[in-house]
Amino acid sequence: MIESHNGPSTPHGAAFPAVSVIMPVLNEEEHLARSLDHVLRQEYPGAVEVVVAVGPSRDDSRRIADELATRDPRIVVVDNPTGTTPNALNLAVAASHYDIILRVDAHGELAANYIGIAVELLQRTGAANVGGVMAAQGQTPFEEAVAAAYNSRLGLGGGSFHLKDSPEGPADTVFLGVFRREVLLEVGGFDAELQRAQDWELNYRLRKAGHTVWFSPRLQVTYRPRSTVRGLMGQFFRTGQWRREVIRRNPETASARYLAPPIVVLGAAGGTVIGAAGLLASSRVLTAGWLAPAGYFAGILVGSAMLRKRLPCQVRARLPLVLVVMHLSWGTGFLVGVREGTSPPSAT
Repeated sequence: MIESHNGPSTPHGAAFPAVSVIMPVLNEEEHLARSLDHVLRQEYPGAVEVVVAVGPSRDDSRRIADELATRDPRIVVVDNPTGTTPNALNLAVAASHYDIILRVDAHGELAANYIGIAVELLQRTGAANVGGVMAAQGQTPFEEAVAAAYNSRLGLGGGSFHLKDSPEGPADTVFLGVFRREVLLEVGGFDAELQRAQDWELNYRLRKAGHTVWFSPRLQVTYRPRSTVRGLMGQFFRTGQWRREVIRRNPETASARYLAPPIVVLGAAGGTVIGAAGLLASSRVLTAGWLAPAGYFAGILVGSAMLRKRLPCQVRARLPLVLVVMHLSWGTGFLVGVREGTSPPSAT
């Protein structure tokens, strides 16, 4: 839960209302300085503060945050003892002062005039939350393959905030988000029990309370994807776990997009077991089980080859692996679900 703030605010209707930027940080020494720089270089006439909630990191994230705060008084650093993302967000909101709350992650880089566009959208639409595109961009061939998967329907099922050609308008959810503080407090802030999918779940509560969540492709945040197979696997496994938890709490939110990965895992695994049994038993009928995993992998290869995007050969060659890791890790996490004592994620 978020406590109300006790600080200065900007009157409603001001042309350039003050904005509080909140950022959860855990093990982000590689990206933190660049992410903060993109916030601080925004050409926005109104007041801006940045509240960085740092968890118990294994790297130099806290030192970097403290050093940057000594150089720029707009940066405030607070402790996040649990290390979880929702606690970091709630602590940052509680420590902030202004009536507009803009979330950005240490993996993200705000596009030019992001704050100005977001404020204009809030004022024009009356929405409780506005957000835009998660513009994934990689630097290595593997990261570029992950970015291509993120930005395609083949990778994540076509959520509007992953696709730059999605139309502006009301949406189920958006990437990150820019909120009206009063509404954020009204619905209780971010659910501290959800280590993942807390943004989606918050937007669900906002919509249930009668508020509007607004998507606009004019708002873009550059996202730096995971750089290793292990990192990508862990990220998607945890996301699948917590997506199941959200659906367990709110069964009406289940959809084909979220159920497809676990169905793929069950189909591929079941087909493999049946096919192996067919080989042992010399049964042609059972051996046909291999068609399930073979069909999935063939579909991945064809889909990767047909992706309508110019990609270097090194990137396109890695795309099938990336897609398989995404689908199977997410689906396996969904099937496993959240277990008691699940440890906090290793990064935001």
